[in-house]
Amino acid sequence: MPEVSPAAGDSPAAGESPPAGEGLRILVVEDEVLIALELECLLEDLGHVSVGVASASAEAIALGQRTAPDVALVDIHLIDGPTGIEVARALSADPRTTVVFMTANAKRIPPDFAGAVGVIAKPYSERTVASALDYVARCRSGQSGDVPSGETLDGFCLAPRAG
Repeated sequence: MPEVSPAAGDSPAAGESPPAGEGLRILVVEDEVLIALELECLLEDLGHVSVGVASASAEAIALGQRTAPDVALVDIHLIDGPTGIEVARALSADPRTTVVFMTANAKRIPPDFAGAVGVIAKPYSERTVASALDYVARCRSGQSGDVPSGETLDGFCLAPRAG
């Protein structure tokens, strides 16, 4: 059965999580146009909604503040340099947004993960992205993520827990 897009006004307001069973609202922060387009298609296939794509840090932070996404998928190296860490810190300061790094540069992630919950290593698979977003959705809905920090969920490496 084909999916029907909601009419204007039927989607959750910025910052509100969708009702159970609906997809997450996701901001893609990626400077490689083809990767960003492929990721948007994958997110749609998985039942999620892209709220936008940003390729530079200022654009990503502004778009994140304007749309208050449920999740931000953030590459570390953007058009304006290795600024994804700054983007993650800014977006994760809003408790409505969960940040996940998607990068081939995982060694650049600081020990505190800049507020991100984990990292998906590039190149990524559809299964890894689906697993990571499922984990994030469960955590956001109050279900415990029974995976110890620092371990992987099907290719998704969780950030170490503080203290």
